[in-house]
Amino acid sequence: MDTLFSNISVITMDERMQVLTDAFVGITDGKISWLSKKPPEEKPETIIDGTGMVLMPGLVACHTRLEETLLRGYADDLSRPDTLVKCYPRLEQMDDRAAKASALLGIAQYLRMGVTSVSDLAFHADAVAQAVSESGIKANIARELILLSEEDCDWEQASGLHALEALHRDWHGHDGGRILVEAGFLSEYTTCYPLWEAAAAFAAEQGLGMHLTLSRTAAENEDCLDRTGLTPAQIMNCHHIFDGRVQAAHCGALEEDDLALLGKKDTTAVLCPMTEHKQVFARADLARLVKAGMNVAFGTGSLAEVGSADLLQQAKAAALAAKVGMDDPAFMPAPSVLLMATVCGAKAQGRADRCGMVKVGFDADLIALDFTQPHLIPGHDLMSSVVYGATGTDVCMTMVQGQILYASGKFPTIDLNALMKELADHAMPNVFTQQEGDD
Repeated sequence: MDTLFSNISVITMDERMQVLTDAFVGITDGKISWLSKKPPEEKPETIIDGTGMVLMPGLVACHTRLEETLLRGYADDLSRPDTLVKCYPRLEQMDDRAAKASALLGIAQYLRMGVTSVSDLAFHADAVAQAVSESGIKANIARELILLSEEDCDWEQASGLHALEALHRDWHGHDGGRILVEAGFLSEYTTCYPLWEAAAAFAAEQGLGMHLTLSRTAAENEDCLDRTGLTPAQIMNCHHIFDGRVQAAHCGALEEDDLALLGKKDTTAVLCPMTEHKQVFARADLARLVKAGMNVAFGTGSLAEVGSADLLQQAKAAALAAKVGMDDPAFMPAPSVLLMATVCGAKAQGRADRCGMVKVGFDADLIALDFTQPHLIPGHDLMSSVVYGATGTDVCMTMVQGQILYASGKFPTIDLNALMKELADHAMPNVFTQQEGDD
């Protein structure tokens, strides 16, 4: 046994939703090998005294944009069109080296907040994969595909399918499946049906998932209806996008027919409520999504949009909005919210058979929260305390596959000093130096 957590409280999120106190959790070869109220007979190499801590599965952020971390705070409090006008020139001149540094900066923030796995939609996908590989975090990485019109664009250059194929060849299944590759695109209006069909065919052939945003605003739906006579969900379904596993972010403006359609598919609605409020997207109705039979998980979107990698705050915001929407304080209790942040997130990523629970045989993707802080005492109900009282800053340890990636202010796999130098010397000048033609 490599590591043993002793005398620790455990929120297992297993099938019985067990919460244990003064328990022992053992880790061997990256897997959970012991879970009991009794200590193991085998002597571990390392013992971590868990007194005053709560151990639980790592959080899963199912919609991120790691390469955009450098734009956090750059275009706040602007209209959506003005935000895009200000940010896009910076993203267009970003090179792979800057994208990797930006991704590492974002990964450090997610690890600090107890996120052990992300689903990232990236243009510089290879650079993001390099950052993920070095850091030790888990990731489903989707290469963002863009093709506005089949008539206007050179298919081979504009679609990004070759880049997706290369990403899949180089990274899919890396480090025992720690990195998985997916197909992905931003939205219905940045793509078109030949690309959907090609991406769906490639995903089906290779057994990959799909990552996209869906019906963020009523205007998106109305525009699509005007052009095609169908909603984004309906028209993309006609071209096989929802035939396999899909992570669809936002979903705030889904219509009843969309819900009936997607509830029968392997589609996860990924809610990012703080992002949606800040960007004034349509607010997703959690009750409607659940009643339709959709899997629901949480994400943050781009840190340039929301500013914070704190997934616990996203989960809390979703729970509170759902209670108000149903006019029922008992709706969406704390255990259900934590399920969405852990088990449902793992399902969305296609990892439910090995992640999302503190369970023997599962990957040791674990976080520990410091429950000695005044705002988490007395802790009558640990799940409730995590959802309504804790924030990501209460995470004192983040572990992925048995490796500690964050503990007590330290990031063993990320050289923060070297990263800060890289940001200052290359990434920031690369992204923010005005180029000829910039306003």
